[in-house]
Amino acid sequence: MDIDIRGPRFGAAVTTVVLAGALVTGSGGLLAWQTLCFAIGAAAGVGRSPYGLLFRTVVRPRLGPAAEYESPAPPRFAQAVGLGFALVGLVGYFWGPLWLGMAATGCALAAAFLNAAFGYCLGCEMYLLLRRATAAVRRRGAGVSAT
Repeated sequence: MDIDIRGPRFGAAVTTVVLAGALVTGSGGLLAWQTLCFAIGAAAGVGRSPYGLLFRTVVRPRLGPAAEYESPAPPRFAQAVGLGFALVGLVGYFWGPLWLGMAATGCALAAAFLNAAFGYCLGCEMYLLLRRATAAVRRRGAGVSAT
């Protein structure tokens, strides 16, 4: 079932605020919360993540019908990528070096900001590139020309 494209963008906006707060305050606790949100989004889908639930129950009823929908797979993959960066960030914040935590959090923040502000999802784009690459490998393995 496709998802309302405004949901992941809303989630990215909240994620941007949380990650900015973690980066500015150096709070490993805020980053831990965001890591949990990424983990739920990656495992259960963005619609079941805390920000997805907030969007569906509080925000979406106040909006008009969605004009566009998208497959849930790319945003779910993006959550997994965010989870990876957040886990590296947690290692840096709790076990060091601190610069590692800040750099990983900054990378996740940049990606979330791009999605929130411009609707450009880096993780979704990575998903599509990965799908194209694996399809090309399968075609070559089956003896089909790539052209």
